[in-house]
Amino acid sequence: MARWEPGARERLVVAAVDLFTEQGYDATSVAQIAERAGVTKSTFFRYFPDKRELLAAGQQTLSRLLAEGIAEAPEGATPLEAVAAGLGRASSAMGPMNRELAPRLKAAIAANSELQERDALKSVGLAAAMTDALRARGVPDPTAHLAGELGVLAFKRGYAQWLQARHDAALAPYTLAALEELRAASRSLT
Repeated sequence: MARWEPGARERLVVAAVDLFTEQGYDATSVAQIAERAGVTKSTFFRYFPDKRELLAAGQQTLSRLLAEGIAEAPEGATPLEAVAAGLGRASSAMGPMNRELAPRLKAAIAANSELQERDALKSVGLAAAMTDALRARGVPDPTAHLAGELGVLAFKRGYAQWLQARHDAALAPYTLAALEELRAASRSLT
């Protein structure tokens, strides 16, 4: 087995999604995932504490990119303008692999309650990252929370629309359009 080849983390994610699609999440073992990815079981555990965490593989990176984009928004940007900067930054990290794996990943999550719980926790984590970044900019707590939640909703809506679009399309226009739709919709709440 090729233990130290580059790209082991990505190969593990692809192998897991393939196996979850073929035989289901519960029937798939860590040993099978490692074998399919061409790594040892101990290499698997260097990257992930368990197979459930494979499905949240990019959450830390996504949270970091959202927070960095918010932090780097121009001084004086409104909370939603800062969220838009975060969405733009995070969206730039999504590419063909995300598009390819998304439908199978969605199906695996839909078929398993444990994975549905983990997916919900991922959304909570992304909202918390944006909320914390907004608070660090001096945005009051309730406003930061609301903007963070809108950011997660915009990301999810934009991502879903992106998956239906041309394969060469970038994600950012979709997440930013979704945020603008949500901003407009929120005006009608008053």
